[in-house]
Amino acid sequence: MFKMAKKSRVQTPAWILEGYDSREEYEKAKGKISNKKSGKTFKIRRCPDCNSDEVRVVVGEESKGLWECSKCNWRGKNIKEEELNEEEFLRYLDKKEGN
Repeated sequence: MFKMAKKSRVQTPAWILEGYDSREEYEKAKGKISNKKSGKTFKIRRCPDCNSDEVRVVVGEESKGLWECSKCNWRGKNIKEEELNEEEFLRYLDKKEGN
């Protein structure tokens, strides 16, 4: 006869069992630090030499990950990335528009 395969059981996460409203709230209460920003995030890429955000991928070199800065003509692979939440990103845009 055929054997029935055992069904795996889905376990309820600890944060639900302990009565927290979200995983983030649970981790905060337990002292776990998360580097992930909550909500929508935006990435800003900057030149490692002049800190300008006017960097772009070099056409024809996408597969190699080569970047170029429009201000100082730096070329390389080690681009700086900055992650901002929505509020920080809007402030960044306001500041950039003012320049």
